[in-house]
Amino acid sequence: MSAGTGESRYRITGMDCAACASKVDTAIRRIPGVEDVAVSVSAGMARIRHADSFESSAVVRQVRGLGYGAEPAMASADGDADGAHGNKGEREVPWWETSKARLTAACGSALLAAYILGNFMPSLERPAFLAALAVGLVPVAWRAITAARFGTPFSIETLMSIAAIGAVFIGAEEEAATVVLLFLVGEMLEGVAAGRARTSIQGLAALVPKTAFLERDGQTREVPGDSLAVGSTILVRPGDRVPADGTVVEGSGEVDEAPVTGESVPKRKAVGDPVFAGTVNAGSVLRVRVTAAASDNTIARIVRLVEEAQESKSPTERFIDRFSKVYTPAVLVVGALVAMVPPLAFGGDWGEWIYKGLAILLIGCPCALVISTPAAIAAGLSAGARRGLLMKGGAVLESLGTITAIAFDKTGTLTAGKPVVTDIVPESRSAQQVLSLAAALEKGSSHPLAMAILDRAKTDKVPTPPSFDANAVPGEGVEGSVGGERVFLGSPQAVSRHTALTADQENAIAALNAEGKTVSVVVVAGSVAGFLAMRDEARPDAMAGLASLKASGIRTVMLTGDNRRTAEAVAARLGIETRAELLPQDKQRIVRELQAEGFKVAKIGDGINDAPALAAADIGIAMGGGTDVALETADAAVLHGRVKDIPDMIALSKSVMGNIRTNIAIALGLKGVFLVTTIIGITGLWPAILADTGATVLVTANAMRLLGWRPS
Repeated sequence: MSAGTGESRYRITGMDCAACASKVDTAIRRIPGVEDVAVSVSAGMARIRHADSFESSAVVRQVRGLGYGAEPAMASADGDADGAHGNKGEREVPWWETSKARLTAACGSALLAAYILGNFMPSLERPAFLAALAVGLVPVAWRAITAARFGTPFSIETLMSIAAIGAVFIGAEEEAATVVLLFLVGEMLEGVAAGRARTSIQGLAALVPKTAFLERDGQTREVPGDSLAVGSTILVRPGDRVPADGTVVEGSGEVDEAPVTGESVPKRKAVGDPVFAGTVNAGSVLRVRVTAAASDNTIARIVRLVEEAQESKSPTERFIDRFSKVYTPAVLVVGALVAMVPPLAFGGDWGEWIYKGLAILLIGCPCALVISTPAAIAAGLSAGARRGLLMKGGAVLESLGTITAIAFDKTGTLTAGKPVVTDIVPESRSAQQVLSLAAALEKGSSHPLAMAILDRAKTDKVPTPPSFDANAVPGEGVEGSVGGERVFLGSPQAVSRHTALTADQENAIAALNAEGKTVSVVVVAGSVAGFLAMRDEARPDAMAGLASLKASGIRTVMLTGDNRRTAEAVAARLGIETRAELLPQDKQRIVRELQAEGFKVAKIGDGINDAPALAAADIGIAMGGGTDVALETADAAVLHGRVKDIPDMIALSKSVMGNIRTNIAIALGLKGVFLVTTIIGITGLWPAILADTGATVLVTANAMRLLGWRPS
């Protein structure tokens, strides 16, 4: 952001579709000092980048002049706009209490009264229908005039106003009033659908409890959840939701992460493990040290990310926007030609052809077409976010379905990222004794291999006796006294300086090394007691995830800086081609090579050492549990780090694009049919507006189906 440039956020109410957002966008851009605008219908927010000379109140005046509500999104003390959390302290207004619902009810009541009055007093029928028409049309016409003043002359309201006023002049006021009512019903239904999309993602924010139990000076007291400071210690009881991101400092138990990540199986949490705001403590009491403020916890960042993603448009959406700007004036021209050419050139009846021209204006309303793409994109982004699949905008969501090759990082992506003991080979002592002796020496160490040995000893419930005089031998291993015996634990090369390995032992170690395993040998009193083999194992779902991608015809390759032997062992088990011993720039080069071969490439990694390759790829996807890198570095992120989430993300993209194609077909297909039937005289104004309103409702309902999307 350049010097002298600021950014402000405004909450906009009453927007139901992309046409609303377009009018707001155009109007705000005309304000002096505004440099850029991003409007999100689903979030009900406008983000404005502006010069220092910008006048904030001008935005409120301009937007309210269009008929929408507008107010600055209040920033909290930590600088976060409240909009990112679902409008703190503000009740979501039910659809039946909205101004559009009240206007629709008033217009419907006036129309019903006109029908009743017309039956009993025929002389008052025309004035009654004109009055009913005025109830609905005056607000619509005022919005059309205001939109024209602020830069959108060819709006949906303009077409509706011209058609309704024209109908009065040819004596079709009853139809005109009914048409306006149907138009208002369609707008109200759009509002209901937009509200559902907003509620879907803001429902995530509601997962975070409003209060927390803060521990301080030996006392526990209940405090507001958003007041928790980083470093505070909180108590989370069984059955409670975790009120903040943090690290477990005392206790252990199962935590249900399904609300945040979609992970169906509760995860075991112990001291040192991270927990996320909004997850449910299903086990025993946990004490948690807070690691993120309320405005920056996992849930808040997901909501903020999705809201910002919905502000950015996909290529299809941008095309539809450009198309509608040409399409709407073209409809006006076609309507005028249909109304005037047959009477002037062929002696047709003026009343009949003006009626047909007005019907064409209503058929041509681009509402269904304009909403077809953003409604599906917003629903798709929300559905993905609720399952831990985050995408930064419609362009990313759209592009994912076109991916033809995926380059995976190894450590922490295809593998768990930490070694485990895979083999215990006994020699002069039993397997249990070998593990017990090794664990005794490694107790207290934080080295990854030491942690693997200690975890295996804990899992196998092997006793860990105390060790004495234990100390690290630089470049070799660790030695000490256990049970009165001198014990050494180290690499096979280091062991050769303590005792001789037999040919069989050397062959066994070589075989384990060939499988990509690291071997540590236990020596007791100058004799080989046995050895342990360790390896960073593949994630449990990695094989199924890769198989799913291959079944879809997507090429997969593993890029790793690890040694060739280890990489090839992992790749052989997973059935994936591999390139090993790579530097970050090598990974980037290989991504470029795949692109040169014609592939559309996604790169999956941790977002740090893979940054060059992530940037070079068509789509960069970060694996991680809600870290800053996972949420902010790449184009997309999978929160719970499962390989099978990648094909699910691609499947979601394809579902959304299929939904968009169906929506466009419905919108244009219905218009095409009614255009023909209107010109040949089969249908008139009522079917015309039903075609437009019906298409809008069908398109919106079809897009909302995506909110219930589930991975196959």
